Amino acid sequence: MSSTGGDATDNYSGVFEGRIGFGKKPALILIDFVEAYFDKDCELYAGVEDALASAIELVEAARKAGILIIYTNVSFHPSMKDGGRFAQKVAPLRNFVAGHPMGNWPKGLSPREDELVISKQYASAFFGTSLASTLTANGNDSLIITGLSTSGCVRATCVDACQHGFIPIVAQEAVGDRHEAVHKANLFDMNAKYGDVVPVAEIHQHLASLG
Repeated sequence: MSSTGGDATDNYSGVFEGRIGFGKKPALILIDFVEAYFDKDCELYAGVEDALASAIELVEAARKAGILIIYTNVSFHPSMKDGGRFAQKVAPLRNFVAGHPMGNWPKGLSPREDELVISKQYASAFFGTSLASTLTANGNDSLIITGLSTSGCVRATCVDACQHGFIPIVAQEAVGDRHEAVHKANLFDMNAKYGDVVPVAEIHQHLASLG
């Protein structure tokens, strides 16, 4: 393994510093904002309340702008067989068996009847779901990504959004992880290679211009 050392920002400069910019028609996705990450008695508690608060504000802005809003959750058969190797690797995913209270929406977040909910079994919101087809049919060319966790389902969704031809816009303050160093490292990597990590204030400005 080789490395030139030095500060990561300086090391990546001139190689991985491009920016795609906002597309013409974004959609907003809220990845796995469920009770498990906010209940201190749950093994998945992550201390990411600030990310939820920021995402809720983006939902209100997206509603005013009239753009497509999509929520995801993880839902398994009671046998967990549909969780495959993912469920075998991560035992706490048992909290997401269909009907488990840890899979409920947290306080302050409630999808409206005209907003979509996609249930998934793996990290990416694209894998094994209708998300790509839905975005394409709706004419969306970009996806504003919020949710949990930065190093897991957010990153997987960002990479797949890029690979499916959508512009990933990661809402910097509206994603979160259980460890700050892991969170920051994954934001750095997504911004360098797959999409744009954008401050929430800038996303609000863009949404306001659409309304």
